Amino acid sequence: MAKIGDILVSRGVVSQDILKQALEIQQTEPPNNRRQLGKIFYEDLGIDQHAVLHELSTIFAIKEVEVSADDLTEEQIEFIDGVFDSRSDAVRAAMLRSKMVPFSVKGQGREAVLRILAADPTDPEVTSMAEQLPFGNFEIVYSRVENVEAILNKVLSSRNDFLGILDEIQYDEENQVDEEDVDEAALDAEINQSALTALVEGVLMEAVRQDVSDIHVVPQPGNITDLNFRVDGKLETWHSQKGVKPEAISAVFKDKTRNVDRFERDIAQDGFIQRKIDGYLIRYRVSIIPLVGSEFDRKLESIVIRILDDRKVITDLNKLGLQAKALSDFKKAINKPSGIVIVTGPTGSGKSTTLVAALHAVITPEKCVLTVEDPVEYLIYGARQLKISDKMGFDAAIRAILRHDPDIVLVGEIRDLKTAETAMKLANTGHLTFSTLHTNDAPSAVSRLYKMGIEPFLIGSSVSLILAQRLVRRLCKECKRVLDKEHYDTARALGFTEEELEDITIYEPVGCDKCRHGYKGRTAVMESLYFTPEIKQIIVSSGDQVNEDAIRDSAIKNGMLTLRASGRERIKEGITSIEEIVAVTVEDEE
Repeated sequence: MAKIGDILVSRGVVSQDILKQALEIQQTEPPNNRRQLGKIFYEDLGIDQHAVLHELSTIFAIKEVEVSADDLTEEQIEFIDGVFDSRSDAVRAAMLRSKMVPFSVKGQGREAVLRILAADPTDPEVTSMAEQLPFGNFEIVYSRVENVEAILNKVLSSRNDFLGILDEIQYDEENQVDEEDVDEAALDAEINQSALTALVEGVLMEAVRQDVSDIHVVPQPGNITDLNFRVDGKLETWHSQKGVKPEAISAVFKDKTRNVDRFERDIAQDGFIQRKIDGYLIRYRVSIIPLVGSEFDRKLESIVIRILDDRKVITDLNKLGLQAKALSDFKKAINKPSGIVIVTGPTGSGKSTTLVAALHAVITPEKCVLTVEDPVEYLIYGARQLKISDKMGFDAAIRAILRHDPDIVLVGEIRDLKTAETAMKLANTGHLTFSTLHTNDAPSAVSRLYKMGIEPFLIGSSVSLILAQRLVRRLCKECKRVLDKEHYDTARALGFTEEELEDITIYEPVGCDKCRHGYKGRTAVMESLYFTPEIKQIIVSSGDQVNEDAIRDSAIKNGMLTLRASGRERIKEGITSIEEIVAVTVEDEE
């Protein structure tokens, strides 16, 4: 693989430094699931995908063709659709995942040659799928990924494996049960409808395909259940199922969830689901809570399902999007032999993503890395992740790691004094420690630790850095437009000066067929509080309470961007909008 990398370096496609980074990333991946260098170049390191694949196609003597979806004839569309239709679900999913199009065929019988367009003709799975198609010979050619995706969208956009079944689920008024008691037999009759089971499976599959972070199953009055998807941090209704008791839909989800009791409807329950979606193992974390509805005799439940897709794990710190000073401070903190790094923010702000990236940056075979999380969200190659259960709870696991000779420890969350004390003890006894905390900003995390009962001198000597973060939606690159200067009042309220407004361009969302309401994807705004000697002295000399303002002022003097200041930089860069920053940050105190 390194030889290919050397060739790409010699041809000016990548630099020697980029090649070195790619090889380092490749070595952190599980041996049986390592990506090719080409994929790492354009997926992780920002190298133009076409530049890489064009050169690889030349190296391997693979033809390159330009085909536009707009030029497809009805006959070509029917041919492509027919080949996909003739394959099993598993093969069809693999072909879509590999972004390959069975485009045309020349000759007949054993002499027939199938031409396959591939976004990455060097992908071994493309060849594997081609061998399963019913043609005597095949030729794989390279075409830009945007062309292949456009063709697939045009040919297969009308397909939906599951939405078509929704109309099949009918409401039968004659068979409705007395709502004063949950009739399990009647529920079973509804659950056994294959269409209802397919609906639940369809929700799990579609959520992964649509890049959803959470699924919300919410009962409504009148035998209606809303199925909501959280995309880029915003909830939207994917489907509203009418005519089926919400208890029946909840029961199907619970039947498919491990570690929950379908017949228990009065307590909160947590469990998990595993599914192989398009060839990848996806884990779903399920949370179930009982609800009070307008019909007090109903046993209603809300279900929230977090999708844990290991393909989204960021292993490169540079891809987190930390701004220059924050990145420098963060790297300095995690490369210390001891001390604790704390990431703060509300649920869903990307704390786990940041910590996993940090762990990948410091894990080596020479170090014992232990994690204590409840629950475990992502599997981290090279770390020993403790299993929390009824027999070994979070507190017992925390105590156990002290006796397990760790070098690096991840404590999923500092939730109480006992956990905080253990984390501080680890950080003070030669261990690099990572953890999370729920606070509004970085300085308030110091106050939170103090109020938990941690002595100021211990905070000052143990903590290396506190990073507060929020996620904001990215403006769609295709449709964002320049904001009219007549609407700059909000920008001024956000802290922009008149001089800045003269020199920058601010964009606003529009909305197109390639995004959701003008946004696509998310990025982070971050406040990085590095513990300088001055800040440690402020904390150690605290009296009855920690002086957050003094900590903040000192950090800003040393180059720290507050969350709002970080947000203003994102606006200047054209990455997000004023509205997004206003929504997730508070005004900086003078």
